[in-house]
This record gives sequence, structure tokens and C-alpha cells, in this order.
Amino acid sequence: MSTVKTVLRKTILADGSYPISLRVSKDRKSKYFKTIFRAFPMEWNQTTGSFTNKNSNNIQNNRLLLKFKDRALKILSDLEMEKSDFTLKDFENRFRLVSNPVHQNVFYFWDEIIGEMIYAGRTGNARVNKEVFASLNLFHKSTRLNFKDITPSFLNKYEAFLRSRGGSDGGIGVRMRTIRALYNFAIERKIAKEQDYPFKIYKVSKLKGKNLKKALRIEEILQIRDFDLARYPRYVNTRNYFIFSFYTRGMNFVDMMKLEWKAINNDKIYYTRSKTKGNFKIKILPPVREILNYYKEFAIDTKYVFPILLKNNLTPPQLENRKHKTLQRYNKELKEIAEICGIDKPITSYVARHSFANCLKQKGVATDIISESMGHQNLSITQTYLKEFDNSVLDNAIEILV
Repeated sequence: MSTVKTVLRKTILADGSYPISLRVSKDRKSKYFKTIFRAFPMEWNQTTGSFTNKNSNNIQNNRLLLKFKDRALKILSDLEMEKSDFTLKDFENRFRLVSNPVHQNVFYFWDEIIGEMIYAGRTGNARVNKEVFASLNLFHKSTRLNFKDITPSFLNKYEAFLRSRGGSDGGIGVRMRTIRALYNFAIERKIAKEQDYPFKIYKVSKLKGKNLKKALRIEEILQIRDFDLARYPRYVNTRNYFIFSFYTRGMNFVDMMKLEWKAINNDKIYYTRSKTKGNFKIKILPPVREILNYYKEFAIDTKYVFPILLKNNLTPPQLENRKHKTLQRYNKELKEIAEICGIDKPITSYVARHSFANCLKQKGVATDIISESMGHQNLSITQTYLKEFDNSVLDNAIEILV
């Protein structure tokens, strides 16, 4: 026998309320399915599985809950007609494929996608999606939002909201691309309709960051390379990470964090870039060798080169948390090093990568060689990196006219 009931779960949420789920039971086993609702104990009748009159919108909420329950009962009835030995997994597959009011809800579907990202180890993507989820929820002021409600007008209003809170083109672009990716997932899974797709009219491309990337000249790189660590020993890791990144073709922080000693073989470093999955074989230059020798001498008991991950076999959420905390400190200390060196540019971990490209260009290396060395898929990406340098060359050339 199969049963369906709406229940208040035992996991308390941040505001003191509890999530409401659909509990489907068969053969003494149960499976829970999230709904968009939450309630405080006083607002919920556990016996009837419904909102009490202490909930401000109890009539409408109960009607919607009843629709969810009826939908589940209909699927159970169909499955029992087809085969009496069906499982809860069979029900789940059918239930998630059926277009229903809950699944069409943006926040409900988004929560599922974030869960999938975490399960797949894509914790960085999950973190960004959580941040945009919270931002959109703050703007909309309700968890009731269907995909068809995300219109070009809705997106323009959300953009205005972000700008009123100090949002830049780059930051707003990240949020809009995240929502666009979610909408594409929804279309792919038959949750949203392609005819309602708002990004045919609302163009995210208009939000490309207009600020040029701040790359350093080779003279500024050498200032950081020769930084007086005897006087400022607290910056040893930050200085080493930045110089290591620069001389390894702009290896990014995540790849440095995960770099293992076994990836170093004689005079080469072998690694796969996390972002693009491109394979790299990099010659170890003297500044890199010096840094590797330093960490070999003071190695901690892990498989990693750098003392960023302090234990082996961390879970994806642990890796993401460690990356986030260490990167914050790294970027803060980079700015302090720049100030001590008299470098009047905003320096972050990614500046090492841009600086590598620009310094090669400064030395006369061809753009296609720079592109190959950085693992770019096309020259246009490299040209974006080199834009600031190209402008400075033009400025200097124009001076001969004065």
C-alpha cells in the first residue's frame, strides 16, 4: 500500500521555521520531496498535514499543497496500474518528470540544481549560485516565482536593483549569467518553455566589465620577486604564491592549491588546469625552483606542495571553504605588498596571470605564442588580456607627435 502526506520536517531553518515536504511511503519505506513552503510549528497541523489559520495565507497555501498531493496520488495510481511491484525510485523518476507547480518554481528548481552541483563536487559553482539565489530572493521578496515570470522587464528591474546597491557591470553580469544558465537547465529538463526565454531580448553581453585588467610591468614583477622577506617575513607565502603563479604561465590559485609533489618531475611541472581541463607541462625556472626548495624544506605532512590544504582527502565543500578563506587573506596581503613596494595598482591573485601575458608582450613575444603558453582556446581571449598593454604602446607612440 502506498501513502502520501505533507509533513513538517525536523530540520530547523535559520529563521526558526521548518521546511514542508511531501512524504511518499510504500512497503514501509519513505521518500521525501521538497516543496517551496516552510512553516512555524504554530502554523502547521501535523495530523491533517495542512496550514492552520495562524498562517497569513493558509487558504491559498493549502490549496497548492493539495494540488501537490493530488499529483503524487495520480502518479502512484498510474504506477500501480502499470506494475504492482514498482519502487519509490520509479515514483521519483515519474514525479520529477511531471510538470507541476512546485517544479516550475524558480527557487525550488534552483535548490535542486545547487544540490546537484555540491554532489558533483562543483562547490565553486554551487557557492556562486547560492549567492545569486539569495540576491534574487532579496529583490523579489518572495519564494513564489515561476520561470515564465522572469521576463526582460523583470531582469531590467533586477539590474536596476543591483545598481542601486552599488553593483558594477561585471558583478551584475555574473548574476545574470547565473540566472541564464539556470533557465537553460530548466528548458533542457522541460521545466520552462523555450518560447518564454527572456535572454533573447535581455542581452547579458552588454554587461561585460568595462574596467581593464590591471597587469603589472616586468619592473613591478621584479619588485615583488625581490621583496624584502627578511624585513617582512609574514608575507612569505603571499609573495611566493604570486611569483610562482607568474613564472608558471599564470597558474591560478585553485591549481596551485591542489598541486601535488608527484606533479613535479625533474625540471618540469605537469598539471591539468581545473577551469579548462587543459594539460600543461611547464619548465621550472630558477625563481620557481627556489620556491619549491623552500616548501620542500618546510614541508608539512601532506601530498601538496603549498601549505594551503593542511590535510589530504578533503571533501569538495572543505576544499571550497579552505580556498575561500585562504584566497581572501592572499588578496589582502597582495595589496599590502603592493603598497609597500609603491605599486599603485589593485593587485589580486589573477593579476599574476594577466601580468605574465603582458610581460611577454612587453618583451616582443608574438600573441599566438602567448596564447599557446596560456592554454587559451582562441586568440581573442589572449587579446583581451593584452588590451591594457596595447593601449600603453599606443600612448607612448603618440607622444612622438608632441
